[in-house]
Order: sequence, then C-alpha cells, then structure tokens
Amino acid sequence: MPETNTVTYLKDYTPPDYWVTHVDLTFDLRDGETFVSAKLQVKKNGSHDHPLVLDGEDLELLEVKLSGRAIPKRANLKEGYVVSQASLSLLPPDDTFTVDTLVKIYPEQNTALEGLYKSGGNWCTQCEAEGFRRITFFPDRSDNMATYTTKIIADQIAAPVLLSNGNLVDHGPMDDQRHYAVWK
Repeated sequence: MPETNTVTYLKDYTPPDYWVTHVDLTFDLRDGETFVSAKLQVKKNGSHDHPLVLDGEDLELLEVKLSGRAIPKRANLKEGYVVSQASLSLLPPDDTFTVDTLVKIYPEQNTALEGLYKSGGNWCTQCEAEGFRRITFFPDRSDNMATYTTKIIADQIAAPVLLSNGNLVDHGPMDDQRHYAVWK
C-alpha cells in the first residue's frame, strides 16, 4: 500500500506545548543493532496540563526516565508512560525537566533511508523532514531548535572515522577495539 503524504499549511500552525532546549545523544554503533541514549532538556511552553508527546518510529524502547527517575510503561499517563507505534507520551512533573530514553534500532534493516541507516558499509543519517523520529523519541518538528552534544561509539575497524555536525570536543580509544568521538 502506498504511503499517504499529508500537507501541512501555515494557517494550521500551532506552537509546541514543550520546547526541547538541549539534547545529549549517544550512539553505540554495533554490528546488527545500535543503541541510542538521549537526554532531552525540556521546558513547558505556556500554562497548560497537556502531556509531552514525543514522535518515534521503528524504535525498540528499552528505558524511560523522567527527571532522573525511571518510570514504568502503563496503560494510562497517571501511572507512567504510554508508548504506541508512533509516539511516547508522559506527564511532566515540572515546568522544566529532563527525559532520558534508551532505544535499540536496526540501521542495516532500515530501508526507508530516514533516521540512521547503513549504506555501502557506512552508517548514515537523514533527519529531514521527519527522519529524526527513527533515531530516538523527540518532538520531530522543524520549529524546535535545540542544541546538541553527540557522542558516537563504534568499532575502530568497522568505523575508523566518527563524524557528526559541530565541533569535535573529545575523542579516544576504548576497550575491545572500540573508540569514541564527542561533537558539540
């Protein structure tokens, strides 16, 4: 079945209920699977009691923390978080808070060419227009202009160069023939 394209019009624009101001990402690239941990610094936009809804597609959710505290998956938001095929929803405790998630993704199986995928032996990302939701849970919309710190961990032979946007602030070897690079 062909995918249906949806059109978004400027007249229908509404600001988000929450702004993500900063994101700390860690990619642990492995053969066959990748673990992505994300720490979102979030700020409520206005006065309301709406849940935070984060977009996500083809993500295997392993862990959720809200302001450093692990929260359980439940059938309703009052008791924990709710996850569907397209989103993660939770009730924030304060006007500013953090959301930590750990997901597992499969870049070698990603044929959508959005998010993180593997092509010609290289790990690649395509996040526009809504591809970031295939990497981690996030309010995947173009008006949320967060800053990022990205750490990439991989095998030194399989991925000799670890490249991301920004400035390289740290890099080095790790155990088991792996290495890392941090970009800000």
